[in-house]
Amino acid sequence: MIRLERLRPDHADALLSFERANRAYFARTIPDRGDAYFADFPARHAALLAEQEAGICHFHVILDAEGTLAGRINLLDADAGTAELGYRVGERFTGRGVAKAAVRQVCRLATDAYGLSTLTARTTLDNAASMAVLAGTGFTTVGETVVGGRPGLRYARRLT
Repeated sequence: MIRLERLRPDHADALLSFERANRAYFARTIPDRGDAYFADFPARHAALLAEQEAGICHFHVILDAEGTLAGRINLLDADAGTAELGYRVGERFTGRGVAKAAVRQVCRLATDAYGLSTLTARTTLDNAASMAVLAGTGFTTVGETVVGGRPGLRYARRLT
């Protein structure tokens, strides 16, 4: 069982620890955030909160049943009823349905709380787990793309 919480200032320390602990794991299938992300994390976190306050993006942490930060899931560039879905789940939480459960929950939030009607997503071709999550939660492949210099696929899901 997981729950989503909208990103808050008090999530900063847990989020930074999560990103540091999983950096090498994430870099295997998605572009690395780079050293500046970690060095400037407080400013980056504040900027995300400002974007969220402005309604541009909707950021969430994924918590397990014990309240441990298991991942993050975001709706980026919300405009005209559409946003781009992005998520990452920590290595020790993979293979347990966390990503699928989080995507299902954020799809409900996208419709009910944020008034969105369509979500898009992208993933690299070497990220089979992410492709399976997207396919298993109602997203369909709509084309090819490049993600951080790597070949990938674009997905979309109509919510209403």
